Amino acid sequence: MEMQLLAWIASSLVFASFFMKTIMPLRAVAIASNVVFIGYALFGLHFGIFDKVLPILILHLSLLPLNILRLREIRATIRGVKAATSHVQSMESLTPYMKRELRLKGEVIFRKGDPADRVYFIRVGRVSLPELGKYLPAGEMFGEIGVFSDVAQRTLTAVCDEDCELFVITKEKVVELFYLEPSFGFFIARLLTRYAMVVVDPLQSPVAGHKPEKSV
Repeated sequence: MEMQLLAWIASSLVFASFFMKTIMPLRAVAIASNVVFIGYALFGLHFGIFDKVLPILILHLSLLPLNILRLREIRATIRGVKAATSHVQSMESLTPYMKRELRLKGEVIFRKGDPADRVYFIRVGRVSLPELGKYLPAGEMFGEIGVFSDVAQRTLTAVCDEDCELFVITKEKVVELFYLEPSFGFFIARLLTRYAMVVVDPLQSPVAGHKPEKSV
């Protein structure tokens, strides 16, 4: 009787999983069904039919760690996306992929027309954009628009207005992280959306000192 009850519960959980519209509840129900099916198979030892339910035991012993792993990955992705809503947290997560550079006051970081092959984060100092007469303070990222543009060329010149400490990430790594790291992809998408909003609504303040029709 107990074995039949477990079989019905396990089957009901599998049936319920097909009605889950989101992945986390689906994985949670799948894990529950794995546990119940394992219990069902182990009951076979008591009733002397273990050889008949052994395939079920092996199947769900294999599926259980897989479902747990996938559920943990989903939760980690959600945490990463939530963390990406914080500019500071997002930049901290990028640090291992970035190279530190020290630039002197007056040094040109890149010129208009140069290949857009890097994205910069200002850790210390201030960067000027001479064509616009604008300044980027510490804590700002710049250069990402050029990296994702079709032309991939700088449309502005960037010069250190003070001695600067910069963190630099290459275009290749940016593209790789955009597709492989959900938090970074979400962070970049937010930056690009902010630029798009400025273009659509010219009454909004430009992001990081850029005018709507320009990018770096």
